[in-house]
Amino acid sequence: QVQPVESGGGLVQAGGSLRLSCAVSESLFSFNFMGWYRQAPGKQREYVARILSDGMTNYADSVKGRFTISRDIAKNTVSLQMNSLNTEDTAVYYCNVQSRRTGQISWGQGTQVTVAS
Repeated sequence: QVQPVESGGGLVQAGGSLRLSCAVSESLFSFNFMGWYRQAPGKQREYVARILSDGMTNYADSVKGRFTISRDIAKNTVSLQMNSLNTEDTAVYYCNVQSRRTGQISWGQGTQVTVAS
């Protein structure tokens, strides 16, 4: 089973930026998609963004225009560039991937993002 590994979380002031990364041990073409979800304290996990195997991207309305998902095929990583952060972006951010071969969805352990006002 693939185990995505997130990195790049931390503490940032409102209006600032952070870049998250998700690394996997297989070629990105092994996956139907790679994406990001987040879970704020006391709330359900919510969708953030996704990049498909063909490179198409999709975003939640709440982050559209502020966040950008991209991939580095050579490094088997997917990144989430987060700009204009606000306190409502505070959450644990999780990377998930879906295997093209099995359809199984795998989740990373998460990385904490805290935006201070």
